[in-house]
Amino acid sequence: MSQPENNLRVRRTQRLLREALIELIEERGFDALTVGEIAERAMVSRAAFYRNYQDKYALVEQIFAEAMQALLEAVAEPRTAHSPEIWVRFFEHIAEYERLYRALLGRRGSPWFVLKMRASVVDLVKEFGRLVPPGAAHMYPKSDEFVPDLVATLFVEAITWWLDQGRPYPPQEIANRCMLLAGAIFKETSTWQ
Repeated sequence: MSQPENNLRVRRTQRLLREALIELIEERGFDALTVGEIAERAMVSRAAFYRNYQDKYALVEQIFAEAMQALLEAVAEPRTAHSPEIWVRFFEHIAEYERLYRALLGRRGSPWFVLKMRASVVDLVKEFGRLVPPGAAHMYPKSDEFVPDLVATLFVEAITWWLDQGRPYPPQEIANRCMLLAGAIFKETSTWQ
């Protein structure tokens, strides 16, 4: 068998497993799932699952890593890397992967994933701390770990609410609302001694 056919088969198997995982989370919740159920729903063998992933957490980890890589590529574009538009791109990314995030962050999702998501958003806040309006960057407390974690929690909860409500606001508006809330947090914490 040639390598390109093998790569195509691997990509197909991974796609089927991902779709099965999301369907099953929506139906039963992440914690209740087994590898056997995921493989059965994807119509692949357990051996095929284990050729690709160590366990269900590794499957979610890879899906999340790829989604975050796509997000980082989107926000690292020169026109967004130094502007509040990074957070608009962030919510556009969430909208693009809506089904994944709704399943994993929702009631049937996984506390493990919520913590993973929050940690990733903390990294974004630290790296791209431009959550406040232009000219207010001095309010960003880079040395305080509490504040980036608090702001990341705000963003994760905002994502969950936004998706649960059927995205009632466009990405621009939810990003702006979150930036205003984060800006208020930064403004208040800048007064702390």
